Amino acid sequence: MDKILLGNEAIARGAYEAGVKVVSSYPGTPSTEITESIAAYDRIRCEWSTNEKVGAEVAIGASIRGARAMTCMKHVGMNVAADPLFTASYTGVNGGLVFVVADDPGMHSSQNEQDSRHYARASKVPMLEPSDAQECKDFTKRAFELSEKYDTPIIIRLHTRVSHSRSIVHLDEPLEIVVKDYVKDVAKNVMMPAMAVKRHIWVEDRLQRMEKDASSDKSVGCYEWIKGDDQVGIITAGAAYQYVREALPNATVLKLGLIYPIPSDLIARFASSVKRLVVVEELDPYLENEIKAMGIACEGKSLFTLQGEYKASMIRKAITGIEKDTGEINTSALCQAPNRPPMMCAGCPHKGLFMALNRLKAQVMGDIGCYTLGALPPTSAIDACVCMGASVGMAHGFDLATDGVDSERTVAVIGDSTFLHSGITNLINAVYNRSKITVIILDNSITGMTGHQQNASTGMDIRLNPAPAVDLEALCVSVGVKSVRVVDPVDTAQSQSVIKEAMNEDGVSVVIARRPCALIPTGKGPKGMTVLVDKDKCTACGQCIRIMCPALIAGPDKMPVIDPDTCNTCGLCINVCRFDTLSVGGVE
Repeated sequence: MDKILLGNEAIARGAYEAGVKVVSSYPGTPSTEITESIAAYDRIRCEWSTNEKVGAEVAIGASIRGARAMTCMKHVGMNVAADPLFTASYTGVNGGLVFVVADDPGMHSSQNEQDSRHYARASKVPMLEPSDAQECKDFTKRAFELSEKYDTPIIIRLHTRVSHSRSIVHLDEPLEIVVKDYVKDVAKNVMMPAMAVKRHIWVEDRLQRMEKDASSDKSVGCYEWIKGDDQVGIITAGAAYQYVREALPNATVLKLGLIYPIPSDLIARFASSVKRLVVVEELDPYLENEIKAMGIACEGKSLFTLQGEYKASMIRKAITGIEKDTGEINTSALCQAPNRPPMMCAGCPHKGLFMALNRLKAQVMGDIGCYTLGALPPTSAIDACVCMGASVGMAHGFDLATDGVDSERTVAVIGDSTFLHSGITNLINAVYNRSKITVIILDNSITGMTGHQQNASTGMDIRLNPAPAVDLEALCVSVGVKSVRVVDPVDTAQSQSVIKEAMNEDGVSVVIARRPCALIPTGKGPKGMTVLVDKDKCTACGQCIRIMCPALIAGPDKMPVIDPDTCNTCGLCINVCRFDTLSVGGVE
């Protein structure tokens, strides 16, 4: 049977067909749909973990016990999972073990353009890179086979365009789930120095065997050699392969599937068959450097950029000098959509909170989530943002840098899911080291930015079954926080007052800004209701317009116009109006 699937859905299908027993992941775009799709297969033990390191360790434990296991993450999540990954390379596997990492060239939803291929070389873990949805499914099944054949974890590297594009995938019947016998083996599974020294020797031998096999056995190398004009030969992989085939349909192409270790004998044969060798790859010159290290002359980043995504016209021009194909659509003549600046949704509970922080002129350390948009107008409240969970540690650093002089102005903001991901340890550190900062937990009852996944504080698991819910207030008190307050962030005046009090406390204080995300059922306003405008009272002062709510715009007379289909009746605009002009009522 054939079905049209996203690349991420095809990875999930491949895991199902491969007989995977355990999947533990943390959501992160563009990888999130993999684990969400796996949740539809009831026989797989599937879960959202608290962070990527935890997810990796769960999968490693399942593998050692004998089950096939997988963990999925975005590229920056690989940084979090790197600690167990590097040592799992030494221990190897019992049941097959696969790490799936999705890179984001162009930074559609990320804070950097990290190239995860370097993790394969650094950790000495083989890496496969599919180029379409069919290969996503096939490579996932192959990854589990290779994992068990070579006693190694396998990394599958995805790309936003592969993860989020659809194509036809042939579905096969799944294998039965088999949990292998477990035999205690300290020399293999306990990485004390004496054991690790011997396992490192074994790891290097494993890579040599795999590299040799990959050049002659397509079941290992997963490569495709497309013969064409021998004037130019292209070596590529993943999404870049699709661009190459569109740009240069007559070229000779070697599409690599196994990109670490690279099949050196195969590449040498390919290079000798063409007059000019070009490596086409996005982000870093990873393959180019590997090939040059073999003593093979090639071109690569001298023709292309290190930044962002490629496209067919760019590749065609760089290699042939031809600007565009005669059949290419001239998009310059088409109507261009107006720019839409990023902004918080109508009814977003974070906006009122950031308005309060702006008025307090606080120094705000931000974190990863929808609330990062608090750095932009109209609130312009966030000073810095680096990575998941960093806000609390950065605020503590601010405090240390000034010997507490600025502590009454230093605030960390962090979401509920991000706090559980990697904020708790920073909070413990701040309390332990006697910091004087205010930590604001933005509890919107969901993991918002990645598409509304459950987390350990929401009371439901990945399949929406009831689950134990972390009590954030009790957790903060348990690690030594003396002052914990709860506010409704839409009430800007109250939030401002409570935060100001918290900022004057001795030691670490916590404010929990609690209101559900406007896009989940518990956060939606009453059906059939909207905000109404009393034009007799309105002075057209523009105060409500300045909150930049997507449901509210200025009309020709500069008075507010409410879109009832977008309005969530959160009440933020009502709270900022000084003339009692706005109120909640039924849609007329």
